[in-house]
Amino acid sequence: MLGWEFPPFISGGLGTACYGLTKAMNQLGIHVTFVLPKVVDEQYATHVNLLNPNSYNVPPSLRINELQNVEFHTLDSPLEPYTTPDTYQQRIEETIRRKQLLHGGACGSQFFVKSDYGNDMYSEVHRYAALCVELAKQQDIDIVHAHDWMTYPAGIAVAAITGKPLVVHVHSTEFDRSGEHVNQMIYDIERQGMTRADKIIAVSHFTRSIIISRYGISGDKVEVVHNGVDRNGTTDWTLEDAGIRNDEKIVLFLGRITMQKGPEYFLYAARKVLEVMPNVKFVMAGSGDMMHRTIELAAELGIGHKVLFTGFLRGPDVQKIYKMADLYVMPSVSEPFGIAPLEALDHDVPVIISKQSGVSEVLIHALKVDFWDVDEIANKVVAVLKYPPLEMTLKSHGSFEVRKLRWKDSARKCAKIYEEMLVPV
Repeated sequence: MLGWEFPPFISGGLGTACYGLTKAMNQLGIHVTFVLPKVVDEQYATHVNLLNPNSYNVPPSLRINELQNVEFHTLDSPLEPYTTPDTYQQRIEETIRRKQLLHGGACGSQFFVKSDYGNDMYSEVHRYAALCVELAKQQDIDIVHAHDWMTYPAGIAVAAITGKPLVVHVHSTEFDRSGEHVNQMIYDIERQGMTRADKIIAVSHFTRSIIISRYGISGDKVEVVHNGVDRNGTTDWTLEDAGIRNDEKIVLFLGRITMQKGPEYFLYAARKVLEVMPNVKFVMAGSGDMMHRTIELAAELGIGHKVLFTGFLRGPDVQKIYKMADLYVMPSVSEPFGIAPLEALDHDVPVIISKQSGVSEVLIHALKVDFWDVDEIANKVVAVLKYPPLEMTLKSHGSFEVRKLRWKDSARKCAKIYEEMLVPV
């Protein structure tokens, strides 16, 4: 299994999904070897075999500090799945300088077209692919399973050298992240991965339709496996002093603050809510390339004193913020799935989700809106906060509903796909 992030170093739902899926596969007795270019804390690495190139006879020219196993405690990878090209370039330029110092000016190998990173933001993706090939030569594997576009070149290469079937798992597409203004190179990598794959797993029917219509893939090749959620085991969180009065309601936005997640629609709806309900605070938990613009927008709308920005949260802090919230709102413009609403319901928080999301396919007891309809978002927020019977109905039925959406079921569906691929023709 090839992935670009894993707890505790995550920037979105991809790392959460990889963790939940592999943990469930372990419970089913499936042996997973997970290769990623990041350090993973030992507490998260108990159920998978995490590889790094220094564990094997890998040529020195291919060894990089960014691809390490759990014994290392530093994180230094220039790329993350959801950052912007400008951010990529800044990180890569810094990485080039460090690597040139470490390697006496040399930073490349026979596996790459270029002798170093140069100005190519995708070189790290291909470097990762080359490392995966070296590792795969000494692994006994049955299936190659690649998560999202940054691992597709690695998946294609490993499948080619081992002769094993390739599964690509689509958690997000370039159309979700960028709308119609797609990065052509990322699109090409995604399309190549989907075309070369023996089977494609989409996280929703919403995503499956994009794969078929936008990438020209046959529907027979695409299976839908919805994401799950881990049961939370904590109930002892209390509201801490965060500038919020006990009589104030808390409406939560939790996710990357990027165009895809619709943060501006959240704020426009917040202004309309505050016109009729002044005792509400809106919490925006997350980070992203629209962070500063969103803070400025809150001020421009005259609601800056009613909006709290927490920055990126992880682990216990995520659980704490759910426990503080009275309502979770996900106004995503295009959401392949959306794990956060499941997590919110798992913490007994009612949810409002956009109709443009995969999770809307599996949740019945959630209020659904078009992401652009800020009037309707505001109306539904007010309804939940003002009418306890509606709030309790969404809580109780939603909590019961989410218990049926477990990673073990997702893992079983993946295992069934594996088995079908391994049957001799």
